[in-house]
Amino acid sequence: MKKSLKLSLALVSLIAAGALAACSNGGSANKEESAKKQTEIVVATDGATKPFTYADSQGNLTGYDIEVARAVFDKLPEYKVTYQAVDFSGIVPGLDSGRYQMGANNFGWSKERAEKYNFSFPISKSNNAVLIRDGNYKTLADLAGKSTIGNPASNYTKMIKDWNAANPDKKINISYSADSTSINTRFNQIESGKIDFMLYDKISLKSSVKEQGFDSLKIQDIDTSTGDPEHDGYEYFLFAKDEAGAELQAKVNKILAELEKDGTLKKLSEKYFEGNFVPEADKFK
Repeated sequence: MKKSLKLSLALVSLIAAGALAACSNGGSANKEESAKKQTEIVVATDGATKPFTYADSQGNLTGYDIEVARAVFDKLPEYKVTYQAVDFSGIVPGLDSGRYQMGANNFGWSKERAEKYNFSFPISKSNNAVLIRDGNYKTLADLAGKSTIGNPASNYTKMIKDWNAANPDKKINISYSADSTSINTRFNQIESGKIDFMLYDKISLKSSVKEQGFDSLKIQDIDTSTGDPEHDGYEYFLFAKDEAGAELQAKVNKILAELEKDGTLKKLSEKYFEGNFVPEADKFK
């Protein structure tokens, strides 16, 4: 009788151990399966457009666009995200080739871009301005005959090129810079008189002037309105215009609306921009 009881207890122990092992293996398998289900995506940024995107003192990517993206993907566990610093001019071609799935780099809207790429809800709104040493400029017409340099891939360069094409008698003199040309280089060129101005967004100009101490330079608001109030001054994330890009765009937009509503975007804006530059709530619908 005692022997039979011992055998029964041993059998129960073995069954229990097997069940535990099965549960343990199952849990591990579930975790592995969950990890396998994650879609890997790369968010591309130049890491050199402070305060939207830059490397901190430890070399880690941060800035408003990057931290907004992190807040979004914290709520989208189905994605495994890598943030990659690349030349600005390489972001859009990388979306074309599928190397990157999202661009986070203070992207403005343009009709040409909208024909080829999907845009998120706008994540910030600023106004355009010029950095100058002296003078008074309120519109692009006031810049006729003045000189600047610009990145060929930027919206600000396109604004000037479009102006020149439409106003051949009031052309702005523009030469083109490489991706490696820093914002400080352009500031120094204005200070030395080599170029007359730099057209950029006011948030970035204020941040850089304050940080780098270019006290001799002035920032002036300038009207570059295209007559498109739906997009003028807004900044977006950028996605490929394909099925995967549209799916990612929809998910990101859903979370952006939540982050606007719960105040996360405002907190990040105040941290990185020193003010609330979050678009109005109806832009997240």
